[in-house]
Amino acid sequence: MNDTPAAAPAALHKDAVPLFEAFKVWFKVAMLSFGGPVAQIAVMHRIVVDEKRWVGEDRFLHALNYCMLLPGPEAQQLATYLGWLLNRAVGGMIAGLLFVLPGALVMLGLSVLYAGYQEVTFVKAIFFGIKAAVLAVVIEAVIRIGRRALKTRTLMTLAAIAFVGIFFLEIPFPAIVLAAGIAGWLGHRVNPGAFKGGGGHGKSASAPEPVIPDAALYSVTPSTGRTLAILAIWLPIWLGPVAWLWLTLGGGNVFADIAVFFSKMAVVTFGGAYAVLAYVAQQAVENFGWLAPGEMLDGLGMAETTPGPLIMVTQFVGFMGAFRDPGAMNPMTAGTLGAVLTTWVTFAPCFLWIFLGAPYVESLRGNKALSAALTAITAAIVGVVMNLAVWFAFHVAFTEVAEKHVGAVRLLVPTWNTIEWVPLLLAAGSLVLMLRFKVGMIATLCLSAALGAAWYLGVG
Repeated sequence: MNDTPAAAPAALHKDAVPLFEAFKVWFKVAMLSFGGPVAQIAVMHRIVVDEKRWVGEDRFLHALNYCMLLPGPEAQQLATYLGWLLNRAVGGMIAGLLFVLPGALVMLGLSVLYAGYQEVTFVKAIFFGIKAAVLAVVIEAVIRIGRRALKTRTLMTLAAIAFVGIFFLEIPFPAIVLAAGIAGWLGHRVNPGAFKGGGGHGKSASAPEPVIPDAALYSVTPSTGRTLAILAIWLPIWLGPVAWLWLTLGGGNVFADIAVFFSKMAVVTFGGAYAVLAYVAQQAVENFGWLAPGEMLDGLGMAETTPGPLIMVTQFVGFMGAFRDPGAMNPMTAGTLGAVLTTWVTFAPCFLWIFLGAPYVESLRGNKALSAALTAITAAIVGVVMNLAVWFAFHVAFTEVAEKHVGAVRLLVPTWNTIEWVPLLLAAGSLVLMLRFKVGMIATLCLSAALGAAWYLGVG
């Protein structure tokens, strides 16, 4: 983790800003990081580029484009990358950890409340309305991502194929990502224009000039020695607990399963939280039995209303899985350990990707074939997120949903007389508020929770 640039000027060994000042700024960013990655990146841009003027617009977008190449939460990785630029490895650690810790603590508290008081009528009433609003949030995400990503008929076709593949044929999410990337890489050679995607997260035309020149930001020359040193530090930090749990407890133990499953997720979570949540939800509900379908919606609702990465919903999944299979432990203690373990194996790799990969991946940013592959992956992710929206919609709209197979095709078959009209109306109203009247996500979730609770307590 001690990055020493080759033949760098002495000034580059100094922090670009005082470390305590950086700590205060990253704490502020963490406490304001609500609303998903787009909103979180906007908060970082406003504070770091517009207000503090520590980095320029081009440098910010350079870092963002790099983070979009990586698996994992891009907003958290962007904070880590910018912290590294300003204050070396220690700055990256501070920025990355602060981005995660507030949300992790709040999510743990909500998970304890949910597990301990789930049968309390008032708690049920609150989550009754939140589930409906979360469905609207996911649908809005499909529309937003689709508008940005699906610029050609080829990309629209890829999105449709990805949806059919994961929803009807149950093709694993990692396989869809890999296939889309190969299609984009090869397709670029035949028809480059078919894989021309939309922009990233936008660019401000009036961004001020930075007060810190690019030459004063930290840089490092990649080398074999540095690569081995980073791997020697971060691979044991990430995979050491996983290996120990697997060797001592064996497969089938809930803690070993949590460690292995979410470690796998850490290397395939391209495209943001919404894309991978479809796969996590199906595995947690149908394979491991950690959650009921409606509970995944509850967890997503919690994650939407807490600071930090949306992928923090995985912490709720780990908590509930260990809470329900505690072995000889107290269920709350087991749940807490499951939550901490999930967060550890989800976010530790993010620091590895940043500290190890930046010097190498940045050199590939101008590679057109790589850009086409990433554009194709983004298109496929639209289909994957649509799968999440449809899967959630079935479980919001109906109390009972059966799963049937016709050959290799999986079908969700609802029991029509169990339709839930009130959640459907709340979801439709939430979607109208966000799309037509541009009401913020947090306000929409709170309003839906209040209306749902009022109906549940008064009528339901």
